[in-house]
Amino acid sequence: MPTRPIRVAALAFACLCSAASSAQSPGEGLEIGRKMLVEDNPGELWLDRGKRLYHEKRGPKQASLEQCDFGLGPGKLAGAAARLPRYFADTDRVQDLESRLVTCMVRLQGFDQAALAKSAISAPLSDGSDIESLALYVTSRSNGMKMDPPLAHAKEREMYKMGEYLFHRRSGQTDFACVTCHGESGKRIRLQDLINMTEPAGIQGVVSSWPAYRGSHGVVRTMQWRLYDCFWQMRLPELTYLSDVSIALTTYLHRQGHGAVIEVPGFKR
Repeated sequence: MPTRPIRVAALAFACLCSAASSAQSPGEGLEIGRKMLVEDNPGELWLDRGKRLYHEKRGPKQASLEQCDFGLGPGKLAGAAARLPRYFADTDRVQDLESRLVTCMVRLQGFDQAALAKSAISAPLSDGSDIESLALYVTSRSNGMKMDPPLAHAKEREMYKMGEYLFHRRSGQTDFACVTCHGESGKRIRLQDLINMTEPAGIQGVVSSWPAYRGSHGVVRTMQWRLYDCFWQMRLPELTYLSDVSIALTTYLHRQGHGAVIEVPGFKR
């Protein structure tokens, strides 16, 4: 993957936002910068890479991911991401997109799960990880479709209730909860507007746009990363990749945002 154009795009995004902010309010300046770059979203490079990785025979078992079942049957991707997280009988747990990807990469391709989890979140200004690219590709196959994760199974309902509790629970040295930042309109931290995720329009705009290209990092990020970073900003204990805590929060957020139309890759500051 050509990394230099990505770094140039990240620098250009920062410059555009800076220039726009000098004449506009911080929120308006960032929005102008996003609109100027969204039509040439560098995340498309990760999407192409994800498509190649999905069909390529890889790993110790030299197999592709074309038989991976994301909930609609082996190899059926259209609409699958719109119905995640969901319960899977073969693992007897509720899984989000990334945990299901890891399950398939281990079972079908023979990769080591611990190694996959360790490398899943890439460094800024890097080529990104395989999982970031694959997650974007699989989600993109549901573009234009409405999110509707199920709550039919008891474990799905349990995950949803856990996520609701975690979203509102204040904890850590700052006594913060997710709702502390995302429970009211008109809040901002530094130059970033904080979306009110207790309103349908706000949460739908969030859950429908990940995985997304983050201009300040020069790499595609996923929902697992977004939650990890939120925990870090709240000074909470490090969020373990693919933990039940992360999947519970994703279950709650995706269900609250049901009806949102998926459109990825998103573009973030």
